[in-house]
Amino acid sequence: MTARLDNDLKNFHFEEMGWVISFPHRGNENRKYLYYSVQFWNRKTNSSGTVCLAEKVDTPEFEAHFPHTVGFFKGQINDKTDLKSAYLEIRVINSIEEFWKFLNDLNI
Repeated sequence: MTARLDNDLKNFHFEEMGWVISFPHRGNENRKYLYYSVQFWNRKTNSSGTVCLAEKVDTPEFEAHFPHTVGFFKGQINDKTDLKSAYLEIRVINSIEEFWKFLNDLNI
């Protein structure tokens, strides 16, 4: 199975967890980040799908692994893409609030 994400998505790679969370340009108006509908891809298990962001970030699995190294990028990817070379920005986040700030800084 190969996941492919659309060009117009804003993608965030959580390096240590092997997760890619992708935000569409439309469809989440007037929602708080926690309740955004996003595309999710776990590169370690090769599972993917559309989920509510809370299903991933409001879990012990996510919260127990801070800090997270998060790379931001745009464009299409698949299971062979070297994500690190696609990064436009990278940050180490120590809390969910720092992730929200990262999203705000990028106008998500």
